[in-house]
Amino acid sequence: MSLQLKTVSPGQGARWMRDGFRLFGRHPLAFSLMLVSFLFAALLVSMVPLVGPLVMLAGLPLMSLGFMIASESALRGGPIHPGQFIAPLRADAVRRRALLSLCLAYGAATLVVMLLSDWIDGGRFDRLQRLFAQGGSGAEIEALLADPRLASGAAFRFGAIALMSVPFWHAPALVHWGGQGWGQALFSSTLAVWRAKGAFVVYIVSWVAMIAMFGAVTAALSALLSAREFAGILLLPSVLIFSTVFYVSLLFTFHDSFGGSTAEVAAP
Repeated sequence: MSLQLKTVSPGQGARWMRDGFRLFGRHPLAFSLMLVSFLFAALLVSMVPLVGPLVMLAGLPLMSLGFMIASESALRGGPIHPGQFIAPLRADAVRRRALLSLCLAYGAATLVVMLLSDWIDGGRFDRLQRLFAQGGSGAEIEALLADPRLASGAAFRFGAIALMSVPFWHAPALVHWGGQGWGQALFSSTLAVWRAKGAFVVYIVSWVAMIAMFGAVTAALSALLSAREFAGILLLPSVLIFSTVFYVSLLFTFHDSFGGSTAEVAAP
């Protein structure tokens, strides 16, 4: 794939999300199966003592790249399958080493962010997650939510992850398709995201608006039907669909930033 850093207009950010939904609409089951397969494999890996959680974190760049490979294949009428997550590891030794180095760097950086976040909030975020999972008392949850250390830790956690995503956004694809080293790929990704910052702002705002609108419609239907469980029933499939569409849309952010496939996405 011939790559060249391109100028991206802000309006293209909304189109990235739209094209993600369109391509997903053509192959909803295949793309959903990819996400479920990766999550299941990640769950199994995370159960391995000591190294399991780190390996799981390090595998996330492979997840995004696998979806990009699958999306590229779908645009060209090819297959979509979970084996595309490990397809980049079958490349030549130089690219494979660069990709593995990138994965290790991502896993280590994420681990540092998590440890610092836990230190800032004193483990309150993890405690809140356990309370939600175990159906803890409302009073204890409210007390944690009102704790300023939880807010400080959450602000650091999400801010650091957002900043970390900039150099890693395009990096796996630049290694796989561009043949760049992992350090060069991180620099190129940072430069591309900065040049297209207007489009990425629109992209993020479009996703926030979409999810907010879905939440409002779901709440309205729950009230109309007098069925509180309606929102709970829709929660899991909606999270699965939105997450899958997000990963499908990553290819379009890369194409507009560096060039690539010119295949059009037909409306489903």
